Amino acid sequence: MGVEEIPKETLLEMYKKMHKIRTYEETLAKWYYEGKTPLFDISAGPIPGELHLSPGQESAAVGMCIHLKDEDAVIGTHRAHHFAIAKGVDLKRMTAEIFGKATGLSGGKGGHMHLFDASKNFSCSGIVGASFPQAVGVGIAAKLKGENYVAVAVGGDGAANQGTFHEALNLAALWKLPVIFLIEDNGWAISVPKDKSTAVAKNSERAKAYGIPGVSVDGADVIAVYEVAKEAVERARRGEGPSLIEVRVYRLRGHFEGDPQAYRPKEDFELAKEKDPLLNFEKLLLEKGITTEEELNRIKEENEKEVQEIIDFAVKSPYPEPEEALKGVFAGGE
Repeated sequence: MGVEEIPKETLLEMYKKMHKIRTYEETLAKWYYEGKTPLFDISAGPIPGELHLSPGQESAAVGMCIHLKDEDAVIGTHRAHHFAIAKGVDLKRMTAEIFGKATGLSGGKGGHMHLFDASKNFSCSGIVGASFPQAVGVGIAAKLKGENYVAVAVGGDGAANQGTFHEALNLAALWKLPVIFLIEDNGWAISVPKDKSTAVAKNSERAKAYGIPGVSVDGADVIAVYEVAKEAVERARRGEGPSLIEVRVYRLRGHFEGDPQAYRPKEDFELAKEKDPLLNFEKLLLEKGITTEEELNRIKEENEKEVQEIIDFAVKSPYPEPEEALKGVFAGGE
């Protein structure tokens, strides 16, 4: 399937979401550093704590989620804003959550690594490798209920070395569950390069051990991601079982904001710029005559306006009342 075979409205929707993700995260980063400079203080500013952003990885989220429905589940990682946006999570409430506000998805208690939106069947976790068994659980529910919704488990190349990954693949394959395992391979598990931690060159090769399809795709090309994701989703809906997709993405920022990235060679930074999926997609749409610069500029302006409204909502929202700290908390004891 070539780009010419995809409807223009679908292509522009994909571009709009990729640009929105980039605009949103770049704006969020500016707010994150408020109060944290000149001496970086992770506890200071309107967004205290860690923040993991996804510039360079937008294609993995948009190429997959464009095929999903609200009833399909996506379980993300600690780096999940791009999947949340691609899945249609309420961005005002999500941003309020990141700012720790009462209007957030979880009343400000979850923060950016624990986003949850039941209306869109989206969740994420700061626990590396947690998404895989959770998605299998959703797949079991779908099969028992006789419904054709699917579950997407997102993980990084470091998470693919967790035991949960292999246990989940085995069970999903054994029971032919409608689960898609999507590995975002950005070449790094925090600061450890993949060739120092992983015995296989491509995580997609691990699919062979479980008798399921596995494919590795270049995340610099969102159309390529779109194509393999479409096949995996259709396979799952037909009841033919799980698939494993490795999307090779290229990290434009550090593992976390404030990461000095001293471990990364200069060549890795240059490759990430060259492989920027948003710029590559924009170039493709213009070269193929699918759209015009004027049309793309309108999309950009709309996104920028919307992101500003989202940030304004979060900033102006109230913090939770002190007594809220004791609500929604589970405690053991006699």
